[in-house]
Amino acid sequence: MFTGLVQAVGQLGRSPGGVEVRIGAGAGLDPASLALGDSVAVDGVCLTVASLMPQGFRADVSGETLARTTLAAKATRQGAVNLEPALRLADRLGGHLVSGHVDGLAEVVAIEPRGASWHLALRWQEASYGRYICEKASVAVNGISLTVAGCEPNGALFWIAVIPHTWSHSTLAQLQLGEPVNLEADLLAKYTEQLLRSGNPFPGNSRPGAEAAAGPAITPTWLAEQGWA
Repeated sequence: MFTGLVQAVGQLGRSPGGVEVRIGAGAGLDPASLALGDSVAVDGVCLTVASLMPQGFRADVSGETLARTTLAAKATRQGAVNLEPALRLADRLGGHLVSGHVDGLAEVVAIEPRGASWHLALRWQEASYGRYICEKASVAVNGISLTVAGCEPNGALFWIAVIPHTWSHSTLAQLQLGEPVNLEADLLAKYTEQLLRSGNPFPGNSRPGAEAAAGPAITPTWLAEQGWA
């Protein structure tokens, strides 16, 4: 589990069966602090340290992951990637809960300076994922915890106001129009959707009187009655 707060920017390269991540000196993440089996978010993709290098680590990556994320393209051109080690229970949760499991890709459709910040607009390649986006929602973009500033009604196109610290301490400043980025929607949105689809939050509880013990089914009508409309 991660928070979406980038600790370092590294360089991604290919290796047999996976990728290599090189971390520069003074980058904010000491390679010596990593151990075999550790989880590290690489541009929002949770990878496992398979072997250590003097200035980084190597990770095995499945064909599925390479096909569904930007890692293959970035590794080929030795591109820059955002890095975050796994969250410890004693750490502050400064961003939002990020699993490191990319939902899909989005295209960069606008990058504009707006005073001291930057306006970044993204469009999901698969428009149906827009159902997880709403104003002020959290979203991980290449592993960075960001807040949705606004969106179209279906959420497929949305935009973010990026503050100077995030802009200068991540790979966002290197983005180009039309470039794909990894997106992970808020976990809470996905769990809520699953509960609403299932109707009864305790479907396996079929004892007499179980419905009363479990409480009412979670439905859009029930949520509206409780003031969540």
